[in-house]
Amino acid sequence: MSSPSSCQGGGHRNPSKSAAFPYGAWPSPLVAADVAAGAVRRSEPLVAGNWAYWVEERPLDRGRGAVVRVPLDEAGTPPADVPHTAEADIRTSVHEYGGGAWLAVEAPDGTHLVAGACMGDQRVRLFDGEGRAEPRPLTPEPPSPRGLRYADPALVPPDGRASSSAGGAFEPVTIWVREAHDDTGHEPRNELVAVGLDGTVGVVATGADFYAAPRPSPDGSVLAYLSWDHPNMPWDHVRLHLVDLDGGMAVPGTDRVLVDGPAVTQPAWSPDGDLHIVTDIDGWWAIHRVDLDSGTSDPVLGDAAQPDAEVREFGVPAWVFAGATYGWDGTGALWCTWTSAGVGHIGIIRDGVLDEVASGFTDFGRLAPTPSGTVVTVAAGWTRRAAVVEISPDGTHRRLSDAEPLVLEPDDVSVAQPFTFDSDDGRQAHAFFFPPTNSAVAVAAQAPDAGTPDAGPPLLVLSHGGPTGAARSSLDLGIQYWTTRGIAVVDVNYGGSTGYGTAYRNLLQGQWGVVDTQDCINAALHLAREGAVDPQRLVIKGGSAGGYTTLCALTGSDVFAAGISRYGVADLEALARDTHKFEARYLDGLIGPWPEAAELYRERSPIWRTDQLRTPMIVLQGTEDRVVPQSQSEQVVAALAAAGVPHAYLLFEGEGHGFRRGPNIVAALEAELSFLGQVLGFEPAGDIARVEVRDPRQQ
Repeated sequence: MSSPSSCQGGGHRNPSKSAAFPYGAWPSPLVAADVAAGAVRRSEPLVAGNWAYWVEERPLDRGRGAVVRVPLDEAGTPPADVPHTAEADIRTSVHEYGGGAWLAVEAPDGTHLVAGACMGDQRVRLFDGEGRAEPRPLTPEPPSPRGLRYADPALVPPDGRASSSAGGAFEPVTIWVREAHDDTGHEPRNELVAVGLDGTVGVVATGADFYAAPRPSPDGSVLAYLSWDHPNMPWDHVRLHLVDLDGGMAVPGTDRVLVDGPAVTQPAWSPDGDLHIVTDIDGWWAIHRVDLDSGTSDPVLGDAAQPDAEVREFGVPAWVFAGATYGWDGTGALWCTWTSAGVGHIGIIRDGVLDEVASGFTDFGRLAPTPSGTVVTVAAGWTRRAAVVEISPDGTHRRLSDAEPLVLEPDDVSVAQPFTFDSDDGRQAHAFFFPPTNSAVAVAAQAPDAGTPDAGPPLLVLSHGGPTGAARSSLDLGIQYWTTRGIAVVDVNYGGSTGYGTAYRNLLQGQWGVVDTQDCINAALHLAREGAVDPQRLVIKGGSAGGYTTLCALTGSDVFAAGISRYGVADLEALARDTHKFEARYLDGLIGPWPEAAELYRERSPIWRTDQLRTPMIVLQGTEDRVVPQSQSEQVVAALAAAGVPHAYLLFEGEGHGFRRGPNIVAALEAELSFLGQVLGFEPAGDIARVEVRDPRQQ
């Protein structure tokens, strides 16, 4: 079993030359506004012709999404917004989590177009890359506000689309996932639709509960796509379909299921017309080539049998649309990314052999291979912030997105120390430990009520959302915000996390709120036993599903001195009755069928164990959250008040499931820091707004 080194080696290299401050009170070079500014989310790179595109969600512009582009063949040219996309806010609400809201199209005459779903009304509009024309809607106005939502588009290649013009005018067809809502209260209807750039819309596939990944063949004659039904999630059991196309529309009677499970994802066609998928049929997500007649598949790697300790996972859970962990460049090379021991890698597969590309990055987004033999992706490293880069086969790279100011010197960055630890039932779990690091600070004696000088720093345990997600394997300014102040952080890849094979990912089946909670508690206790942190000042924080784990830990143990819940799930019964379609039956697998397992739902719900709640908490929530409604957080706050537990509550107007707006990101971080200072006994350095902690015992 590996263990992190003592936190004293993190950042205190020259204590004799440094000022002395208590843990938590270190003056940090990183303020919350830096975290908000650095929270620009760049994602979904695409390549069309010689242009690279991506989308940027900007917290300082109310979180709106803009499509950005840059020419690949003109080094040094700065990126520029596709006109009007920023004010349109390119974002989709399909499945509430969205993803895949747009598509770049290059016309034969060199014109560049973007078809994008707009957040305000969810209609798809066409944007001219040069801004020579005003955006125009491609999809009809919905019968109810935001009632027709579109995601995950694909362009039907020229040979497979019909032209209504005798002269063969450029009139491409795109295929989207559409989610239709109405005012009746019925469950939304999901389907695949063809959307022409002339504004025509037609249904391609319907009848299943969910659809994803419509991918036309290179000649446009066949469409591969995915479907699944309740109670499955897209990482449980998915069908791969094939249907013939004529002019971008499905040919009646030709739809057939080619592969029926298990966790199939990311269908993609090679340039020569071979269909590929990512499947976990062998116990981990791997790239397979599919036989179009039989539906059988074979791994593209010759070394398919992987030892458990070296599992490479080439897939990710499809919480959002339009993921791509593999793709072919213009030379025919197959680029791919994978995760091993929680850390990301990138490489090229040729003739069944995988060669890793030594890029220096450890975290990768969607891949967009280029005609010239490179790949565009969003990449980050342990000391590098995420950026859009073009990576060459020799590992060299070119930054495409705007350069950002250096907010931390290398000596002030806490680099993760991966470790494995023992948890309950003989299991082992995984985590990244970030020791306190600040080159200008030495450790001072702690206040008497904050432990002893030898006890170590406070520890913030992070429980990621998902719950099939994973801890990020790259620089996260949100983590550095704490470590530069003298607070250690452990980001836990608890049982259920992705990146360690299917069996590990399935550990939460029937055990949500149990396995994840045990692993977070045991990660904290392991670090305390190692002497890396103060056992009296352990804190747990999580959002969404991670917030549920946080609440379970606080109502089921006395290990933690404080808790931070961001839009956490408190009442599983309420969640089962009142959540969106995508997750409406998710709890069937994590807890049990509803309402048959109602007793277990209540047993696992923190809201029914508040009589055991003695730990101070801060609760943060958005008013527009459709995944975990505001009522859930207000139940927790009411229970804290009734139990006489010190607490704080911040409600952010207009925020949904996750905080996107810069001022709210700042306010949330500063409130959390102020709260921990008051509870753990330190005074944060800097101009930090003091959050009101309500103590019912003093009222």
